[in-house]
Amino acid sequence: MKKLFSTLLVISVTGAGLYAQNTFFPSKKGMVLTYADKNAKGKINGYSQLTIKDVKGSGANMTILYAGESLDKNRKPSNPPLETSYQVVVKNGVVILDMKQMFSSVQLKDMDAKMKITGTPMELPGSLKPGQTLKDADATMTIDMGIMKMETVIKLTEGKCLAIEDVTVPAGTYKCHKITQTATTTFMKKTIVTKTFSWYAPGVGTIKTETYDAKDKLMGSMELIEQK
Repeated sequence: MKKLFSTLLVISVTGAGLYAQNTFFPSKKGMVLTYADKNAKGKINGYSQLTIKDVKGSGANMTILYAGESLDKNRKPSNPPLETSYQVVVKNGVVILDMKQMFSSVQLKDMDAKMKITGTPMELPGSLKPGQTLKDADATMTIDMGIMKMETVIKLTEGKCLAIEDVTVPAGTYKCHKITQTATTTFMKKTIVTKTFSWYAPGVGTIKTETYDAKDKLMGSMELIEQK
């Protein structure tokens, strides 16, 4: 599921029609994006696929329903297939991703346990310009098992648009907004801090991402290899 989360985190004008064009997320029903997930040495670990299932509304205000799926090194679905559904809201030209969806696949085996999920959504405005900062986002999952509680917290901070530049990946060349964010994940009193650089293209979304550890060492990357 880590690849789906990454695809998730990672997971970026005139008139309403241009708002849709400038949205940093795919908004055409049936569109399929395939990504290669690579380790620090550039070796492919597997693939991720994002499929737009439905689009409600249009222009500057839409609700986009999509599915994320992990594929193996041969680009074949897992057996049985593992597909997770998500939703993105575009409001007044701003892409709003509910961070709480990162925990949507968690299922409780202990029926007496109670789960609570809270958070602040990630926002990506279509009018983004170099130098512009992004709002912080977060998600917290608390599992109460009576005698003890387990809490997982994910925070996205220090978001900023660094530049607008052309990026070439196997799927083609795209004019992208380069964005950086710091992700802090805390679980069982252990905290991991990573920094991600992402390239978003209007109407397509994520084109490429690179993730670094706290010592600025590359941990892995993802790039778009096919757009249908």
